[in-house]
Amino acid sequence: MSLVTEEIRAKAEMYRGDEICKEKSQELLREVGLPNGLLPLHDIEECGYLRETGFVWLKQKKSITHKFEKIGKLVSYATEVTAVVEPNKIKKLTGVKTKELLLWLTLSDIYIDDPSSAKITFQTPAGLNRSFPVSAFQVEEKEKKDVKDKEKKDVNGAVPVKDVK
Repeated sequence: MSLVTEEIRAKAEMYRGDEICKEKSQELLREVGLPNGLLPLHDIEECGYLRETGFVWLKQKKSITHKFEKIGKLVSYATEVTAVVEPNKIKKLTGVKTKELLLWLTLSDIYIDDPSSAKITFQTPAGLNRSFPVSAFQVEEKEKKDVKDKEKKDVNGAVPVKDVK
């Protein structure tokens, strides 16, 4: 059963489509002070954010498993991921599990206690937690690269050439 009701949808900022939802989810993560690579979802159909409560949701076509290469951890994302966001924190998280040894553990909270420590902590509903470097969840942003490429071109789309005298 979905946690996203029609009442919530009516009040929330809502987007449909993979490209805009990826952009908006990364934007939200940056806005609350978390690394932009925490939600590496694919084929996102819908996302939404209810600013007054901090409630967010992402719906994707099918569940995925992603490996965070820098720390060697597998994380599973269900077709619906929901949470409540606050500065430097995601709480009441649903739809996300991580593999520890042979077990899949549900995650309930993700937070950065001290931004200067560069450590992010993941917590289970039972209170077990584990910290990792924030850098393991940061991805290079495509937009910045695209902006640099656009700056190289003039209005007509041609690459400017320096006069050689």
